[in-house]
Amino acid sequence: MTTAAIAPPPAEASPRQAPRTQEGREHDAKVSRSEHRIVIFLFGGVFVVATTLMKLLGIVPEEVAKIPAMIGSIVLGIYLFKAAASEIWEGKPSTHTLAALAILAALSIDKYEAAGYVAFILLVFDHALRRTALGALRAIEDLVGLTPDIAHIVEDGTEREAQLEDVQVGMVVRVRPGENLPVDGVIVSGQTTINQASLTGEALPVEVEAGADVFAGTTNLSGTFDMRATLVGSDTTIGKVTELIRQAESARSARQLMVEQVARYFVPIALVTFALVWYLTQDQERAIIVLIAVCPAALLIAGPVAMTCAFTAAARLGIMIKASQHLEAAANIDTIVFDKTGTLTTGKFAVARLAPAPGIEGAELLRAAADAEQASNHPLARSIMHTAVRAQITPDANTQAEEIHGAGVRATLSDGRTILAGRPGWITENSPASQTLVDGVEKQIEGMSGVHVLDGEKYLGAVGLEDRLRYNAQGVIGKLRELGTRGIILMTGDRFAVAKRVGRAVSVDHIEAECLPEEKHALVKKMVADGRRVLMVGDGINDGPSLASADVGVAMGLAGSDIATNSAGIALMNDDISRVPFLIMLARRSRGVIMQNIAASIVIALVGLILAATGRFGIFGTGGAFIAAALYHFIAEGFVLFNSMRLLRFGEEFAAEENFASTSAPVSTRPAQATSTSLVG
Repeated sequence: MTTAAIAPPPAEASPRQAPRTQEGREHDAKVSRSEHRIVIFLFGGVFVVATTLMKLLGIVPEEVAKIPAMIGSIVLGIYLFKAAASEIWEGKPSTHTLAALAILAALSIDKYEAAGYVAFILLVFDHALRRTALGALRAIEDLVGLTPDIAHIVEDGTEREAQLEDVQVGMVVRVRPGENLPVDGVIVSGQTTINQASLTGEALPVEVEAGADVFAGTTNLSGTFDMRATLVGSDTTIGKVTELIRQAESARSARQLMVEQVARYFVPIALVTFALVWYLTQDQERAIIVLIAVCPAALLIAGPVAMTCAFTAAARLGIMIKASQHLEAAANIDTIVFDKTGTLTTGKFAVARLAPAPGIEGAELLRAAADAEQASNHPLARSIMHTAVRAQITPDANTQAEEIHGAGVRATLSDGRTILAGRPGWITENSPASQTLVDGVEKQIEGMSGVHVLDGEKYLGAVGLEDRLRYNAQGVIGKLRELGTRGIILMTGDRFAVAKRVGRAVSVDHIEAECLPEEKHALVKKMVADGRRVLMVGDGINDGPSLASADVGVAMGLAGSDIATNSAGIALMNDDISRVPFLIMLARRSRGVIMQNIAASIVIALVGLILAATGRFGIFGTGGAFIAAALYHFIAEGFVLFNSMRLLRFGEEFAAEENFASTSAPVSTRPAQATSTSLVG
């Protein structure tokens, strides 16, 4: 492992709306139930108003006029009583418990009219807030619920329609222009342009053809194509996003658990205050107002509502967050570790130079490398095979190959020869006599990723490959510094010369090169143990343990391995590292919103407690005091909801700027474009 420190340097197409999804149907069912309830609430409210009108007009005796209010208050109170019973059964008495006690207390002193109005206001305002929240969650349904109900299956050349739940992995699905893709899959025939904005947040459509991966919920814009299903239902990429956002609605982080503990004290405090006010003032109405005005509802939703809105904003830009604690941790990050290949660089290698050993022809070197690498899925191996095909080289079809973890490939050819292709250190370990030749070849491919080849005891040379920086890598590093990141570290298994070139180009603070996977893992664990708050960004299988050990692991999702994505708490759906600074900004904004929600909830609740206990609501008259207290009850909840919903639009300007920047030419990793900073150590 080699270590070095670097001193710091001085238009979108609109997707067609798909048929109603399961999430959409669930949403509509909630709305339908909600509309049914509002009819009952209005029915109960009419009875209460009838009592008021009869009293004002004096058309019936007062005892008779009370009857409609009594009926209305009971009808309205049923919902509160059921909710209170549920809270008590779960051992978590809260908002509805206090409201139900207030209604019962009012009914016990024959305040039917007041009880009815209070119940009506509590239920109608609660309904209004819930509808507003459903509207916010509808944004989630619109974002990820784009999978159609019907798929066009092609079997034996015949096309038929099938329900989405009947589609199985391996089936061939046909997608026409304007349709949304029903499943994840691989295109087997045809070519088209696909809008992936619903999944990745990337405004520019992508051109795809046979062999390309495509994803459910995205929109086919131009040509008809056939795809083979690889993931269906909830296993699709967009299905996983849907599930994660649904989980966010009930997410309970450490901060939320603390808030729930604090909120539990509000009920006994309210009950004690209720008893004291009743005992000291003998004013039953004032005591009941204490129960109406004070509740911990706003405090309980201070975190979950904000987190749901934050998860939605993240999903809009192609960031999949698995749990709220990962977003909370991202707000406190001070050290960021980047893998190199596929993260800061595109991971798309190209053979730049053949460096054969003395007396060896380049064609012989390339043929041996192709024989060894033909079965490997490593990016370097794929690039070598691509070059071999273009050079009309056919590798030995009967080769038996074994990948050596962190070293290279050992292949046995049909003629019995053994070829090693991999790291220079591994080659010299197996053939110490080739050390001088390896050193000479290394100078020829300095700054490139090299695959050295050993045929038996004969060293053949190395294939030099080059990767390219992502076009925005340097800007992302600069933005992370603006956000106050203390240390930015480049960690790679590649050679030091390659890592040095990339590190200088983007001006990282420190380089860890030639790291084995276990060394990466150990380094990340040590940084965390030393008190650093570490965020790691990686994409490969080798990054899995390191991503899991970091405070926040960020996987380059769609192109990255399943192991990396499963090990990380956050996945970037569009493999764009510009999402990393946005993630930190969103985490900090979310933390600020949650703290505002908590502070406002506590202050408003305490003020309400004081106003109710001191009889300040009495200035509105006997009936007006109950109504004023009921309205005050919703001030904190309204603040929390609308303050949290500001997060829904967070990142819209970022997306516009990012899409504009994506039109810039990519930056090369060649030394000529590196910064002038010098290496230290």
